[in-house]
Amino acid sequence: MTQATAQVLPFRQPLTTSIECKDNIEFMHALPKESMQLIVTSPPYNIGKEYEKRTSRQVYIEEQAATIAEAVRLLSPQGSICWQVGNHVDDGEVFPLDILLYDLFKNHGLKLRNRIIWSFGHGLHCQKRFSGRHEAILWFTKGDDYTFNLDPVRVPSKYPNKKHFKGPNRGKISSNPLGKNPADLWEIPNVKANHVEKTIHPCQFPVALIERLVLALTNPGDNVLDPYLGVGSSAIAALKHGRHAYGCDVMPEYVDVARDRVGQLFAGTLRTRPMDKPIYDPTGKSAE
Repeated sequence: MTQATAQVLPFRQPLTTSIECKDNIEFMHALPKESMQLIVTSPPYNIGKEYEKRTSRQVYIEEQAATIAEAVRLLSPQGSICWQVGNHVDDGEVFPLDILLYDLFKNHGLKLRNRIIWSFGHGLHCQKRFSGRHEAILWFTKGDDYTFNLDPVRVPSKYPNKKHFKGPNRGKISSNPLGKNPADLWEIPNVKANHVEKTIHPCQFPVALIERLVLALTNPGDNVLDPYLGVGSSAIAALKHGRHAYGCDVMPEYVDVARDRVGQLFAGTLRTRPMDKPIYDPTGKSAE
């Protein structure tokens, strides 16, 4: 059955169009080779959500292998792939998808640069195991000559006035005035009912999560692709910072929401949680 997908057009063009594709592979196949600087997405976890059909793990891995192969074809030589995944759960047993999918990327010769842990404070409450409060982002590149811009994503230093205590720089500030490297553990709230970005999607990206990847791994004018677009959070993160955004999804209602959110972005009315907003303020009250 033919399902609708969407392409979000380049920055400064507040217009979206839809095309008819059978799936994300067909959409991706129509894009030029090595045309994407960043491919960032969160695929289905094969747990039976409304936007996916639950299959065997083997079939799921085969489907992911096909999507990943097409992503590698589209990736520029200096580009990055960021695959954000959680766990597949079967009869109470947990199967970490980053472990299951790792070899699919390595089979294409990609190099893992970071296994980023996205930590969030809310989720399902488990009864027979500890409640999951994190997921992983696998960041791969094709080679060693890849784009990485640290300065735009630095976070405040814990001790901004710390000084060298010995050596030729004794007495001088030792920390970078722009802040510190955010490292590979990111504490960013997930999108739940009271989140300013909440839409109809049950598992949508927070825009801030993708903003950090867009700013660090691309430059203005670069192309960003999300083959599982959902309600367009990755497109918003890209467009917000002067990149071009492309994406597709098999759920027409999600595509409609993505179009509407992009329109709000260009109109200046879209509400997003600021990337640098702390989870808690100094008074101990929740920043949400």
